[in-house]
Amino acid sequence: MYPKKTALVITTIASNKNYILRKYAKISLKENINFIIVGDKKSPQKFSLKGANYFSLQQQKSLKFNLAKILPINHYARKNLGYLIAMKKKPEIIIETDDDNIPLKNFFSIKKTTKQKTYISKKNGWVNVYKFFTKKHIWPRGFALEKLNTPLIKKLKLSKIKCPIQQGLADENPDVDAIYRLTRALPIKFNSSKSISLGAGSICPFNSQNTGWLRDAYPLMYLPSFCSFRMTDIWRSFIAQRIAWTCGWSVLFHASTVVQKRNEHDLMKDFKDEVCGYENNLNIMNCLMKLNLKPGIKNIKHNMILCYKELIHINLINKKELKLLKAWFIDLKKVSKNKL
Repeated sequence: MYPKKTALVITTIASNKNYILRKYAKISLKENINFIIVGDKKSPQKFSLKGANYFSLQQQKSLKFNLAKILPINHYARKNLGYLIAMKKKPEIIIETDDDNIPLKNFFSIKKTTKQKTYISKKNGWVNVYKFFTKKHIWPRGFALEKLNTPLIKKLKLSKIKCPIQQGLADENPDVDAIYRLTRALPIKFNSSKSISLGAGSICPFNSQNTGWLRDAYPLMYLPSFCSFRMTDIWRSFIAQRIAWTCGWSVLFHASTVVQKRNEHDLMKDFKDEVCGYENNLNIMNCLMKLNLKPGIKNIKHNMILCYKELIHINLINKKELKLLKAWFIDLKKVSKNKL
């Protein structure tokens, strides 16, 4: 059930008494999973949890990563350091989630290569993946609002595919945008349909709340800092999905492996933070689709730089992001050569 050499990464400002963190720690201790918790300025000064490796803000700054010296404080993107820390032990799989997601028994079930029903789009198009798992009108956070009423045509093909990026759903309080939360009722439970993968040209955002990454895709884990907090993982997903196609990869979406007990949120603040996404998510993918990216895994770095420069060009991410991205690639190289 548990893949060998698995790492788990969570960022939190909660205390070590958080029962969800304790649950992950218990599983990690039993199954020899490298569980990394990344703190921040608001995190408790003293934090100790058996089964977890906690890194305070002070400890992060002392790391030999270039990124550790320049990442903004009080930002979700500090999770990038957790990814790098995890990579040092050469895991086959890195799974990320949040401190308000209760793991189900199948949480760590990540497949390396698999035969899956793949959604094939003859033309570039947005695909509301949630529609494969429920008949209710619901959409994932980051989905282009202009495409919400696009009919889902189930053009499925069973084929052997590579899916180094795998997004799990969340029951009860799934990842939806503030518009949904302000206008529609929760909770919701998704059905246990078989996984669905999206082939080249089929677009759907994915988050950082229940996501598995295989080694080849590790560079794409990078979370941008100089953008809206509510968009950091969504815009990452657009770039990752666009580049995945150049590697011959599909992005896999599978049934819920967590139940979310959502932390307290100010929905109107969430709404304001998401406005830049409501206005630009469709345009972002349109712009990324037009880029002349190079094929193959060896060109991921080159393609990521092009994609982030495009988001800077259309004034959605500050140009300061390129300094962080450069540091990320330097650190990845250090990790791969064990020079830390």
